[in-house]
Amino acid sequence: MRKGKSVGLRIGTLNVGTMTGKGRELADMMERRKVDILCVQETRWKGSKARSIGAGFKLFYYGVDSKRNGVGVILKEEFVRNVLEVKKVSDRVMSLKLEIEGVMLNVVSGYAPQEGCELEEKERFWSELDEVMESIPTGERVVIGADFNGHVGEGNTGDEEVMGKFGVKERNLEGQMVVDFAKRMDMALVNTYFQKREEHRVTYKSGGRRTQVDYILCRRGNLKEISDCKVVVGESVARQHRMVVCRMTLLVCKKKRSKIEIEKKTKWWKLKKEECCEEFRHTLRQALGGQVVLPDDWETTAEVIRETGRKVLGVSSGKRKEDK
Repeated sequence: MRKGKSVGLRIGTLNVGTMTGKGRELADMMERRKVDILCVQETRWKGSKARSIGAGFKLFYYGVDSKRNGVGVILKEEFVRNVLEVKKVSDRVMSLKLEIEGVMLNVVSGYAPQEGCELEEKERFWSELDEVMESIPTGERVVIGADFNGHVGEGNTGDEEVMGKFGVKERNLEGQMVVDFAKRMDMALVNTYFQKREEHRVTYKSGGRRTQVDYILCRRGNLKEISDCKVVVGESVARQHRMVVCRMTLLVCKKKRSKIEIEKKTKWWKLKKEECCEEFRHTLRQALGGQVVLPDDWETTAEVIRETGRKVLGVSSGKRKEDK
């Protein structure tokens, strides 16, 4: 591998509350904040489509009920052509696979059940997310943007391998599920690694409640590609949640073109020239020693002919034209 260029991306996540009437507003916000990819939750749109929302952005979404749940991923138009696969797992989990400058990037949008939901529903969500992760080859990048409806808490004692110290308040049961998932899948909770004022860590505000429930995750091995992550304040697209955005730099390495061995070919076309043809006949007669060729000895004779051709007529270099 030789060093190549890098590709900078701004990737975010936001629980929008509903997509109805917010398409253009979201697009304008993404353009203003220079966000290339945005995972959205609680879209509350029924169906499975991709549609333009204005300002050069397209939404891929999936939902089964117009009153609850629904997830999606919004892409800047220039990246739409990079989409190789869309997986609509459920109205809580979907993913897109993109190829950007030869790098495979999987973007997963997730929406976990709220604290008061049945345990069975929560376990189903985590099982779906596990299946998505297990289907992605280990060499491919993964970024998850999700409303996990859980608090991982401040500090990281015992969990240093998957999170930083900069969560918010105390961990709850749902937050423990998030940490357990990160450990299972060797992922890192990106927004907990960057020291920010609490205002830039709180992702949910309602009344007097100020918590962190929205997260961006990446593979632990790719954490070095993320240089910043914080909550964006001052936007009013979503009523209670606030957008989390990270800055990621994909390190693109170009592969050296491998040499392809091409079979060298005898230059039989030279037999069209009388002098070559005469030399070939003479050399072949000498090689055969005047023998009569018998049917059961044809393979030996054929090899003598081939060897004579290589000696008298020569062979091609075995290189492609562009390598010459």
